Amino acid sequence: MKKSTKVIGAGIGLAAVAAAGTYFLYGEKGAKNRDKIRGWGLKMKGEVLEKIESMKKIDRDTYLRLVDKVADRYAKVESVSAAELRHMTIDLKNAWTEIDKKLK
Repeated sequence: MKKSTKVIGAGIGLAAVAAAGTYFLYGEKGAKNRDKIRGWGLKMKGEVLEKIESMKKIDRDTYLRLVDKVADRYAKVESVSAAELRHMTIDLKNAWTEIDKKLK
């Protein structure tokens, strides 16, 4: 793989991570999200962002599967309520529209 292809891929990944992070904390519901986020929520979002960054290609279906996979792991944690997890998962999935806009 050419070096320029790797750099472009890394740039796209970083743009997606930045878009997702910005949306989660500063989007239209950002203030409310910052108030509600607990430690596990930040870890979950961070895990999703790290996995996005390591992906060469990302599309909507891949992103949604990734969020579901991470959410399944957090469903097993006792300190996470089902309602909180459901809310966090919906927020993460809804972030795709912002991520997609930034990628285009």
